[in-house]
Amino acid sequence: MTEPPPRPFPPPAAILWAAPAAPCPLPSGPAAVMSGGLRGWRAAAGPLLQASGAPPGARRRRLLLSELFQPLNLQGEGSEAGWEAGSRSHRLMVQGGLIHPGSTGCYCYLPPAVRAMDKLVRLIDQAMEAVGGQKVNMPCLSSAELWRASGRWENMGPELFRLADRHGKEYCLGPTHEEAVTELVAAQSGLSYKQLPLRLYQVTRKFRDEPKPRFGLLRSREFYMKDMYTFDTSEEAAQRTYELLCGAYRSLFERLGLPCVQVRAATGSIGGTTSHEFQLPADIGEDRLVLCPHGHFAANVEMVSGEQAACPTCGEKLTQTRGIEVGHTFYLGTKYSAVYNAIYYSPDNKPHLAEMGCYGLGVTRILAASIEVLSTEDSIRWPSLIAPYQVCFIPPKKGSKEEQGAALLEGIYDDFVEAHPHLAGDAVLDDRTQMTIGKRLKDAKKLGYPYVVIAGKRACEDPPVFEVWDQNSGEVLYLTKEGVIELLSKVQVP
Repeated sequence: MTEPPPRPFPPPAAILWAAPAAPCPLPSGPAAVMSGGLRGWRAAAGPLLQASGAPPGARRRRLLLSELFQPLNLQGEGSEAGWEAGSRSHRLMVQGGLIHPGSTGCYCYLPPAVRAMDKLVRLIDQAMEAVGGQKVNMPCLSSAELWRASGRWENMGPELFRLADRHGKEYCLGPTHEEAVTELVAAQSGLSYKQLPLRLYQVTRKFRDEPKPRFGLLRSREFYMKDMYTFDTSEEAAQRTYELLCGAYRSLFERLGLPCVQVRAATGSIGGTTSHEFQLPADIGEDRLVLCPHGHFAANVEMVSGEQAACPTCGEKLTQTRGIEVGHTFYLGTKYSAVYNAIYYSPDNKPHLAEMGCYGLGVTRILAASIEVLSTEDSIRWPSLIAPYQVCFIPPKKGSKEEQGAALLEGIYDDFVEAHPHLAGDAVLDDRTQMTIGKRLKDAKKLGYPYVVIAGKRACEDPPVFEVWDQNSGEVLYLTKEGVIELLSKVQVP
């Protein structure tokens, strides 16, 4: 007996845009949470659906605030049960539905935080690719033998997470990957000088058994980090790479609008002969820094002798401040390449040890540190490029005299995302119309949307005028529909 021929599978557009035969009632109770999550998924997936072959006249699904998985506690109910006193970023991120505490020092990253982190990673990717970086992904688990060879299995002490598999083989959860990447490069026999410099980087979860995790993402046990490892033919070439990467870091922080300071630092357990930290000055910072007021000298206090009180360049008195370390660079020399025999062949076909460097950026720490230094006590402020959502539209309260402005505002929303499809996922409509405009505006300020567009009393004028709050400048503008769309068209995302 022959099987019937398979039914043709419909194209993606037919699947994604197929309408149900009849409307289904929405569930209530616990099932409504799942329903809301699915609706939110459809909203977030709107641009993808459009890109996959949606009918030309189809409207993108609006991104509704009520459907986002962002549990808010903006009034701070429950005192400080969910965050640590003294850390503004920790409190604001928990209240704003960005993170949720799990076990000690570990957090769930909720959708808005993931969006911000994705944008930051895209900026980092752009910066690393601009200096010749190639992205890899190495295992979180590293064998004890690999770490014993470098001596760091013993030297790292209790901060290294150690475990054994069912066969008794020992591993660690990598806080850094010098051993793994050097072994990877050493395994490539016949590496030529023509293939150097080699600049490999990754953005992955890292682990550190902190004795006292605190301040949320500023000092946690599990975190995301960008780590680049470079291989050069000579010390001079490695130093050029070092300066290139330090310059890339300075440019990245400048692009984010973060006033980072590059300071001399100790090499610590990673080793090497040269090291710099990139510090974001903040009262809550755990590092003490000494700075020349004219910018000629900057160092971690551990690098300065007790007698040094003046800048060695200009003689001005050094000032002290605290900082949050958000980046760290190391010139390693042959510390690791000698252990794992990471060699390249010179023009005369002789083997030489590669000169190495490593360069870290604390991805999740940058998120928290930026909120720590840019925000007010009760309102999040983001570097504009990495704000989870760029604009919030607030329609009038249901039943109010201005209610007719709701359709006009929705029209602006639709026209904006139609004209700028790359920003479709960055526009949120606050559909909680049972609340007053004032209450929703207050929430929007706390959540840190760079722009808030309101249909208030003047939306009923002829022509309609809308209220636009520029959160970063503090300006309030009154614009027509065309003016609103023109202003928002200047929004930039990575």
